[in-house]
Amino acid sequence: MSPIPSELQRKDEELASGLRRAGRVIVAFSGGVDSSYLALSAHRTLGEGALAVTAVSPSYPASHREMAERIVRDFGIPHRFVETREMDNPEYRANAPDRCYHCKSELFDVLDRLAAESGFDAVAYGVNVDDTGDFRPGHRAAREHRVLSPFLEARLGKEEIRALSRDAGLPTADLPASACLSSRLPYGTEVTPERLDQVEAGEAALRALGFRQVRLRHHGELARVEIDPAELAHGIDPATSAKIVAAIKPLGFRYVALDLEGYRSGSLNEVLFLHAPRDEV
Repeated sequence: MSPIPSELQRKDEELASGLRRAGRVIVAFSGGVDSSYLALSAHRTLGEGALAVTAVSPSYPASHREMAERIVRDFGIPHRFVETREMDNPEYRANAPDRCYHCKSELFDVLDRLAAESGFDAVAYGVNVDDTGDFRPGHRAAREHRVLSPFLEARLGKEEIRALSRDAGLPTADLPASACLSSRLPYGTEVTPERLDQVEAGEAALRALGFRQVRLRHHGELARVEIDPAELAHGIDPATSAKIVAAIKPLGFRYVALDLEGYRSGSLNEVLFLHAPRDEV
């Protein structure tokens, strides 16, 4: 294992210093790359003064929950699950481009109440410097709730968080990028538990076929499959394509298409004809 560069060590120390200044902290913990390292850093820095909290809802994949449970067990991180009810909000289900704002508002409402009830001083989440250049309405909800962003304060980016995670022995260090299941539905397509189930089952089937980075974009009767560009040649192979179709069609899709551009984060944002306002990033 390569040693951590001195500049990255300095940023990691700055991260810990920021957490100490925050007092007792609840970390919004999904089991993904960023929140896992933030939860571990908060635990190492604050001990029992840090609590990792995982929100459970229909848009939260079972594979993420399994990873979250593994991490808190293996690293001894204080943890609890809470339920969020963004699906009760018609503005969330409508799936307009600001869907993430309504989701994060619900999450931070729940975490704020938990912090007040349990004597915590602040809530923190794992946004990093690489997240600030995309259309992410959830960041506005975080600002409105005064949620801490320790990675931004320490100027940590995604690859740096992966390097620190690898050094710490976290199993998330090399995980593919992840997002909630609702992000697979085009804007304007209503978010329903049934569609989210289709997406989750389809992506699990694709991973079972050996694909590492996958997205199943739900276009009604059409399932548009994105895989890593490096795996496209394998995916286009007729025998493999037949396996993809056999795995996806029974989930309720009439057509299965393989996107020849491959996986790219936020591909459904490509339909937006205007850039995100600056207060969205």
